[in-house]
Amino acid sequence: TLHLDKVEDVHSRFQALTTDINRSNAPYLLRLASRLFGEKSYSFLPDFLTNTRKLYGADLATVDFLQACEKAREEINQWVEEKTEGKIPDLLSEGSVDSMTKLVLVNAIYFKANWAEKFQEADTIDAQFRLNKNERRTVKMMYQKKKFNFGYIPEEKIRVLELPYDGRELSMIILLPDDTEEDSTGLQKMERQLTLEKLQEWTHPEHLYSTDVHVHLPKFKLEESYDLKSDLAAMGLLDVFDSGKADLSGMSGARDLFLSEVVHKAFVEVNEEGTEAAAATAGIAMLCM
Repeated sequence: TLHLDKVEDVHSRFQALTTDINRSNAPYLLRLASRLFGEKSYSFLPDFLTNTRKLYGADLATVDFLQACEKAREEINQWVEEKTEGKIPDLLSEGSVDSMTKLVLVNAIYFKANWAEKFQEADTIDAQFRLNKNERRTVKMMYQKKKFNFGYIPEEKIRVLELPYDGRELSMIILLPDDTEEDSTGLQKMERQLTLEKLQEWTHPEHLYSTDVHVHLPKFKLEESYDLKSDLAAMGLLDVFDSGKADLSGMSGARDLFLSEVVHKAFVEVNEEGTEAAAATAGIAMLCM
């Protein structure tokens, strides 16, 4: 974990993390990009712009939300699409920004890596994937038998498998619950129990050992969209969404902005070669009425 005690620690650690993520000599492709899209007639504090640029690599791009909000939305979406190699083409939906929008803070991440031990296409077959006790679905099932780090957590009845990517710096962690229920595979129960601390514990080297594993893994592609406002509110982030309580004066010197919406889109594809994934998040700041 980052063990952050002060605001300055947050800034400096994220600066170091961004630099590490974007290094060019890695055996995988992992890119993180951030940008501020600000209304051209709105004044932002120089210190705010300097810090976001220096610490987060987020430059300010001025757009015309006031007179041409749709064009601004298209420009933002085009930037995200470029940074995610076309995997997130329409982050902001039509109508998500208008003439009251003063700032959109955007973050995009893209990842592509090959498996250290690739699956062979000839071994991929049509097979049954169990959705719950009663339902199954035919999927393209990849297969290989190799030595991988594997573990079993008896208290939770969960199997843990580590599939490393080329270079073995990064891995995919697969959690497979034993229990199946009438209307689920047991994943919902596991998700309710899952915390960062538990994940770190389950994947700790003392719980994993190298052994021959028969790996049956479906090929899949997922694309999901989320409105994070309710989730962030449930975590206690309330005032920033309230135009009467929000204090974003660190951006402009005035308490005239509030966060109206936070949207997130994600893409992931897993196949015989490896994994390709992308995600983007936008926070939309609007003028208080």
